[in-house]
Amino acid sequence: MKPHFEWYREQTQAFPILEAAEEQRLARRWQDTEDPAAARRLLGSHLRLVIKIARGFGRYGMPMDDLIAEGNVGLMRALAKFDPERGFRFSTYATWWIRAAIQEYVLRNRSLVTMGTTTAKKKLFFKLRQQKSALGVLGEGDLAADMVTRIAQQLEVSEDEVVEMNRRLAASDQSLSAPLRADGEGEWQDRLVADGPDQESLIVEASELAWRQDLLAEGLLELNPREQHILKGRRLTDQAMTLADLGDLYGVSRERVRQIEVRAFGKLKKAMLTAAAGRPSRQQSVH
Repeated sequence: MKPHFEWYREQTQAFPILEAAEEQRLARRWQDTEDPAAARRLLGSHLRLVIKIARGFGRYGMPMDDLIAEGNVGLMRALAKFDPERGFRFSTYATWWIRAAIQEYVLRNRSLVTMGTTTAKKKLFFKLRQQKSALGVLGEGDLAADMVTRIAQQLEVSEDEVVEMNRRLAASDQSLSAPLRADGEGEWQDRLVADGPDQESLIVEASELAWRQDLLAEGLLELNPREQHILKGRRLTDQAMTLADLGDLYGVSRERVRQIEVRAFGKLKKAMLTAAAGRPSRQQSVH
């Protein structure tokens, strides 16, 4: 069986390169009627362009199949936004979208450590190798101080950012799926310890929370509407209402509101304890 990339490259031969007039005609047909046949011919004739651009990103260690897949996403985005009335070729417009899609993929997947998402850091990430090549310093290891300064000035970033990015690009990520020993038994990810609770604890906690919420809902039914409103306003909201506000609302003093709140809370607590005694907790039912 042929590698996927070779198969994909062969498929591109089924789509001839379009003349400018034919390209414009198909683009207008797609824009006016969203004819899938027109879209297929437009996209198919530019699959070679995707391969060409994807190959330019091969040095970042990403699988070529993945780079091409992301480039195809960019190509489809270009078709969705292309305006044939502006007068330029679709390939010119699509190149930007294809390159942008692949760049975003590389930035997301080049390292487990974030490379940076600002415009300046993206430029540094993709231009650093080019600058090093122009200066004749493509070897491994840290850059000389004068080279760091020149690259930083050229790319309009700090010298520290140049040093950090150069070291990150020189390093290689290690897969957590790599075997621990030569015999292939066990993987590095098996030795990782999760910071949070395990799945069983999460299920038990969620079940217990739902059980308590049910008890609360039942207990509130034992209160009259005024008691419910005052208790919720004072204790069951993110921003508690003041005694003064509730007093003005019901035409009573702040002290009276406080008394109603205390009484309502007592009734609620008693109702919840009674309901809880009549059934096991969700946590017990889980075990």
